[in-house]
Amino acid sequence: MKKILILLGILIGYITTIGMIFTNIVMFMKKKTDDEILERETREGRLTLDEVESLKKEDVSIQSRFGYMIKGWFVKGTDKKRVIIISHGVTQNKLNSIKYMKLFLERDWNVLLYDHRRHGETGGKTTSYGHYEKFDLESVVSWVKEKFGDDTTIGIHGESMGAVTTLLYAGMIEDGANFYIVDCPFSDFEAQLKYLLKVDYKVPAPLVLPFANVFLKLRDGYSIRDVSPVSVIQNIKKPVLFIHSAKDDYILPEMTMELYKMKEGPKQMLIAEKGKHAYSFADNQEAYEKVIDDFLDKYVGTD
Repeated sequence: MKKILILLGILIGYITTIGMIFTNIVMFMKKKTDDEILERETREGRLTLDEVESLKKEDVSIQSRFGYMIKGWFVKGTDKKRVIIISHGVTQNKLNSIKYMKLFLERDWNVLLYDHRRHGETGGKTTSYGHYEKFDLESVVSWVKEKFGDDTTIGIHGESMGAVTTLLYAGMIEDGANFYIVDCPFSDFEAQLKYLLKVDYKVPAPLVLPFANVFLKLRDGYSIRDVSPVSVIQNIKKPVLFIHSAKDDYILPEMTMELYKMKEGPKQMLIAEKGKHAYSFADNQEAYEKVIDDFLDKYVGTD
């Protein structure tokens, strides 16, 4: 009996340790600072400090249903009633979105950049990889419609976690935006975690995920399986442009290919030749801009 109790104690200790360590990594992933993002973006030639400092922007504060304020910038690029919302990736913030902002300003769009929960200036205690973020994106879209009218043409561009958030939002509410551009999303959080556990940690997923999932549900109110763009992709009827780098070894391009295959209705895809994760634009700028121009011309129009 004593041995059984000891073994039971060891098992409980293992489950608790694994669950706490894993959920701490997921919920509180270390974020990049403003200085780190600006240093990278200026070093790699996508913006200058003068551009950031001289940016003519309107500060935006939007109430989240979860009690904090969603912070962003609205940058006017046209008098036309059309707005691109840019949704950044995990560990980043709206400074990372400036390169995409410039792309759309050049194409005569107004742009709204915003910080996800627990990132940049936005409140919130945890990161949920799209689960809670999709409701904040819903609030952002509602703000745009309230400010400019229900007849405003709205597009959403998302990168990495921002792309996942975009797809989860689009699969949840069909009367949201008019089109979506998703750059390097994962198709399923569980599949992505299994891949990372195998590649980065050399740990079999069955030894971690079942216990981690229980702790995630207890600590942050959702399960790993709740974050699954592939489970909602067939709900999305509006046009979607899928983009991914062929050499991305963090989120595999096969995930975007799976999403593209399952998406019904208008869609387009670019698998860029070069670039690591979230570098499709940086390393394939001409191809990236061309596919966006083709997509907008085909599904949105330029008027």
